[in-house]
Amino acid sequence: MKRIPNGLLILVLALSSGCTVGPRYSRPTVPAPAPDAWKTQPPWEQAAPKDAIPKGIWWEIFHDSALDSYEQQLLQANQSLEAARDRLNQARSLARVASAGFFPQLSTDPNAVRERGSGNRPLNGARPSVIAGTAPVVPPYTQNVFTIPFALDYEVDLFGRVRRNLEAANASLQSTAADLGNVQLILTAELAADYFTLRELDAEYQVVEESVGYQRKGLELVQRRHQGGIASGLEVAQQATVLDSTISQAALVEESRAQYDHAIAVLVGQPAPTFSVPVAPLKATPPPVPLGVPSEVLERRPDIATLEREVAYENAQVGLARAAFYPHITLSGSGGWQSTDVASLLNAPSVFWSLGADALEPILQGGRNRANLAATRSAYDQAVANYRQSVLTAFQEVEDGISNLSTLAEALSTQGAAVEDARRALEIANNRYVGGVTNYLDVITAQTTLLSSERLETQLLGQQMVSSVYLVKALGGGWDPSLVNREQVHPQPGQILQQ
Repeated sequence: MKRIPNGLLILVLALSSGCTVGPRYSRPTVPAPAPDAWKTQPPWEQAAPKDAIPKGIWWEIFHDSALDSYEQQLLQANQSLEAARDRLNQARSLARVASAGFFPQLSTDPNAVRERGSGNRPLNGARPSVIAGTAPVVPPYTQNVFTIPFALDYEVDLFGRVRRNLEAANASLQSTAADLGNVQLILTAELAADYFTLRELDAEYQVVEESVGYQRKGLELVQRRHQGGIASGLEVAQQATVLDSTISQAALVEESRAQYDHAIAVLVGQPAPTFSVPVAPLKATPPPVPLGVPSEVLERRPDIATLEREVAYENAQVGLARAAFYPHITLSGSGGWQSTDVASLLNAPSVFWSLGADALEPILQGGRNRANLAATRSAYDQAVANYRQSVLTAFQEVEDGISNLSTLAEALSTQGAAVEDARRALEIANNRYVGGVTNYLDVITAQTTLLSSERLETQLLGQQMVSSVYLVKALGGGWDPSLVNREQVHPQPGQILQQ
């Protein structure tokens, strides 16, 4: 393909140069200045910079190789993420469509016609032949017409309609790029949360199974004492009831685990019937999450970037609505060859051409343009409100995450002591029962209390890990905003020769 000189592109763009009507874009201000620090202090020392969250692979902060593997499977096979990538490719193509408006549009429509003209056709001012004593005669005719026409149209962008259209397309492209980052962050965070919840259920099932074990031993002890005439049948029935109830709890934990196992299968793009996460009780501890300062959240969250780019898009739409009040100027030309004989089609006498200009100025539109401008301004105001609300929500989510982790850290510490107390209470109750000091109801109460305490301790650890995941998500998950800034389409010289 012949290279188009840059000077030709400059000439085309120079013809389009002019004023761009409508508002100039600037990022909306937030409802209140971002504070200098977070209100709630996390339960760890803040020493690491924000870049300690790996960009794009934030889950590695948890140092779990199984989670790393599942996250990579998600990136490769998740269909929701694939759909978001396709939306980005579509937005790139639509931006290139918008950039085509900077160039002349050339088309051709070769055609060949054989036609017969009616002998009774209207004269249209032509002088017919006259035969003496008869009416004027218009002879019919039969002829061939061969045409190779070309049409050239070019919009002179004096008032910025083409530029605003490309500006809107680029803003939409960047919004879609940020949305891809947001979709990836949501899906990877959901996977990590489901993974740690499943691991917590593995640990909880282990706790319940251990409880089933010592409750079975307790039932065997009571049965032996009953056979020896020491214990009553009521004590046997009470212990059997507690054991059956605990076995039912184990089944419910397994059922909950299966649900999370199926959810992870969908996230990693695998059929649930053929996918299974191996059992491995949760033994992790939440990592210290680098928080940074609140003002950085505005740059680090892809959902905020998505809404900010939507504001830019609506601002460009206001400019387009404003440009509708001004003339739409088009330069046009046509030419080619036309002949009744294909042999002479490409001869010089067969050439035809025309040049012209058109300035379409709306005069009376029934208020359509004014209403459209008002609608685009309202859409812009709505986008600004959505952006500001997302900023407030982001601050709330980070504060909630820090608060949750601080509360859970304190609760987990005291719950660990509660578990030790419950174990000691069960041991004392067993000894007192065997010694005949108390009845078996104290043992049953101690068993139930220990099981509840151990399950709560395990659940608190699981909540701690899930809260850590959502705090990282609230901070943007190491998202790189430069990925959005690079998504922009500009007119290229080679486009002038492309269809």
